[in-house]
Amino acid sequence: MPIGPARMPLFDHLGELRMRLVRIVVCLFISVMVFYWATPTIIHILTIPIEPYLPQGGAESLTVLSPFEAFAIRFKVALWVSAVVCSPVILWQILAFFLPALKPSERKWFIPTFTAAVSLFVFGAVFCYFVILDPAFQFLTGQAEGFAVVTAQASSYIDTIIKFEIGFGFAFELPIVVFFLVVWEIIPYRKLRSAWRTVYVVLMVISAMVTPDASPVTMLLLFAAMVAMYEVSLLLSRLILAKRIKQQNERLDAEEAEEQEPKKAGKAKK
Repeated sequence: MPIGPARMPLFDHLGELRMRLVRIVVCLFISVMVFYWATPTIIHILTIPIEPYLPQGGAESLTVLSPFEAFAIRFKVALWVSAVVCSPVILWQILAFFLPALKPSERKWFIPTFTAAVSLFVFGAVFCYFVILDPAFQFLTGQAEGFAVVTAQASSYIDTIIKFEIGFGFAFELPIVVFFLVVWEIIPYRKLRSAWRTVYVVLMVISAMVTPDASPVTMLLLFAAMVAMYEVSLLLSRLILAKRIKQQNERLDAEEAEEQEPKKAGKAKK
């Protein structure tokens, strides 16, 4: 897919934006049409990790309370699956629109960023599917023990699964955020490294916000995964951006030395 020139009239930029949005919409429309008919199979696959916590086991035990609900569920599932499947196209169109505004030295990160963003989102969704869904639904359905019978309403169960998958997919984009904070020098590497306690607290808050249930098990699993990704992203940043980080440290040392000079002069006068 072609990338436009850096300098264009305003209406040409708007025309390019419209063209890229049309491509995204067409891609999503075709995917939704295809996946809508495959929705029963997709729902069967989505519910495999939570089968032990369905009243009769399997997707067949899900209940629908109204005629319109079945259509709404199939459309929602088809739309979200299409968004995931079309995510490479969507990300490419978004990044390609902004690419001409970047400097040549910044454009070299385009393809790696694109590849990493898609891979991390898929990895987050897979991690959620195989590791998170089982303990999350075990906790949620177990809360009714002793006073109620769990009825597996299709819309509620499917909506919860989708929220988990999307939430974990986006949460696993953390390494890209950390990497570009260092690349663009928004937060120097040394400050990210030294402020790890504050970062861990922020990650704990994000984990609590992203997980749609109140399970401490789910939150702690996501927190542990995000901490691991944060540490790995810092390690990769240090290896890949060694020269840039060295320059940042030298600049920070110079700034700290300048701040210390007036204090030393004041002490000498005393």
